[in-house]
Amino acid sequence: MGVRAAWRQAGPSPRASRRTGVRTLSLEAVLKRPRLCVCVAAAGFLLLLAACARYLPDQAALQQQQPPPPPEVTLLIWTHPFGDNHELPDCLQLYQIRGCRLTDDPWAYPQADAVIIHHREIANGDAYLPQEPRPDAQKWIWLNYESPTHTSELWLVEGVFNLTLTYRTDSDIFLPYGYLVPRARAADGAPGGGQLSLSRRPRKRFVAWVISNWSETHARVGFYRQLREFIRVDVFGHAGRPLQGGGDSVVRLLRRYMFYLALENSQHTDYITEKLWNAVLAGAVPVVLGPSRQNYERFLPAEAFIHVEDFPTVKELGRYLLALRGDPARLRRRHLDWRRSYSLRQPRFWMEHYCTACREVRRSRGRTQTVTDLRSWFHS
Repeated sequence: MGVRAAWRQAGPSPRASRRTGVRTLSLEAVLKRPRLCVCVAAAGFLLLLAACARYLPDQAALQQQQPPPPPEVTLLIWTHPFGDNHELPDCLQLYQIRGCRLTDDPWAYPQADAVIIHHREIANGDAYLPQEPRPDAQKWIWLNYESPTHTSELWLVEGVFNLTLTYRTDSDIFLPYGYLVPRARAADGAPGGGQLSLSRRPRKRFVAWVISNWSETHARVGFYRQLREFIRVDVFGHAGRPLQGGGDSVVRLLRRYMFYLALENSQHTDYITEKLWNAVLAGAVPVVLGPSRQNYERFLPAEAFIHVEDFPTVKELGRYLLALRGDPARLRRRHLDWRRSYSLRQPRFWMEHYCTACREVRRSRGRTQTVTDLRSWFHS
């Protein structure tokens, strides 16, 4: 008969209840109370939901309040560095940099958001600065990767440029010759570049130096002449034995050597070139002559290189190198074990420089400044 019938059969009869004075409850009364509570709770929840919906921000309005992405910018390459014309890169495909249109067509000058100008061609008279009136808000970018010693005619461009793109860390657009990336970041998808190997096989060759620009006025030539009095140095390049062909000929050569003389042609702030990074990639310990040790340590661990100023005399440096050659375990412990923690990035000239500049122009669109005292800054 259902639940109601079962309940009535199990309880006392109405007549018995009147005799005993015990009050009975029917099933209908018992079931009405929970239903009432549920209805009250549901009504309260709906009221709360309505109140929240009234005061919550409109998602469509939020989307309208978010600033739109910066519009695409056009970057004009006014002079190809050193006259080497290369196909312009696809910044999105190579570096995941959006909104960049690169061109080397001078007729695009009136529409260009920025013009990138390599200093060497202007200084040598191989090219001239744009002669037409500069469009409003157009930025001119000074591009230079030579040291101050080898950068002439800076007076020609004083007060002309809006941004600087160099190897110096205090440039408006900074991109060094190379830099290290922690292995953890490289594994997470950051551009990791070349993995730094750590071979346990001892290298048979001792010290190498590759030089193409020999000048008796350079400090590096004087240093080499002193060092060769105490140890053997194998010299390659225009001033020594020829290198084998190929773009990676220096790195392939250095994979056979324990040490490499990474000697810069001049000593200036942050001027640390591919000489150092080729040695790092090849696994040869670089012996450096350039800016101070503190400056080098802004780019790589202190144990990753040997600075010529670490020793009171060149003779003491030679003795140290000889001691490391005779003790491979000490060499590894002092100057090579750090390699386990890093990968190396070497930006490609000049593709990555153009795309990096374009990203900064897009980011700073609407803001303009003028570089003053370019020579004083670059020589500081």
